[in-house]
Amino acid sequence: MEEPGGGGGGGFRKELVSRLLNLHFRDQKTKVSRDALQLMVEFLRIFVVAAVRGVRQAQAEDLDIVDVEQLEKVLPQLLLDF
Repeated sequence: MEEPGGGGGGGFRKELVSRLLNLHFRDQKTKVSRDALQLMVEFLRIFVVAAVRGVRQAQAEDLDIVDVEQLEKVLPQLLLDF
């Protein structure tokens, strides 16, 4: 999983996200549109990038646990990526 702008094409495979979503649907007939699936893939990628940056921030502060404060500190940087 790479951060945005890395050029490595890191991310989640659509097939994996689709399978994970389908595992949690109550009705087996529920379908996910291509656009909704792409949106979910992008959402998960952003979520993971934010989590990784939060961990790095906590490490820089010599903390063992990522708290809301670390996520708040990386949020402006995350928003500038887009």
